[in-house]
Order: sequence, then structure tokens, then C-alpha cells
Amino acid sequence: MKLTDITAGQSWACKFKVMTFLDSEGNVVDKQLNIGERHPGVPGVYEGLGIIKVRDIEKNLVKVLDTKTEKEFCVDWNDCWDADIVEWTDSEALA
Repeated sequence: MKLTDITAGQSWACKFKVMTFLDSEGNVVDKQLNIGERHPGVPGVYEGLGIIKVRDIEKNLVKVLDTKTEKEFCVDWNDCWDADIVEWTDSEALA
């Protein structure tokens, strides 16, 4: 699938991978550091499922909101797969 295949005005999501800081269990470490403070994580590849918030067709990039961590990542479209339309549901209807 090409980035241009994503329809503007619809909600889309995709699986993605990105290089970021991870803990020993592979979870994203997001910590504000003070000057000189050592980062508690180590660089690694994180894979997640993200809702596409912004797409940049010229640079082939997407900004995704990770559904697990609720963090935003800027990802090259080549590092994304399984893109599909999001079907939103009312949480009260599921109860």
C-alpha cells in the first residue's frame, strides 16, 4: 500500500516500528532528563499499533499515536505495514 492510498478525512491506523529508548522488557521509556542525567533506557526497535494523525506525502512520513503508550512517533512510511481504516465504536455500546 502506498501512502497516497490513504483517504484524507478518514481515520486510519497501521502497525509500525521505530528506534527509541526501551527498558529491559522492551517497553518505551519516556523520561524527562535533567542536565547530565543518564537515560535509564537503551536504544532499541519498538513495534506498535498507531493511529495515523498526520501524513507527509512529500517526505514519506506519518505521525502516529501509539495505542499502547499514547505517545506520538514520527515514522517513515517504509517502516509501516497493515494499514487499515479505523472503525470507531461507542464504549457504552460494548458494555
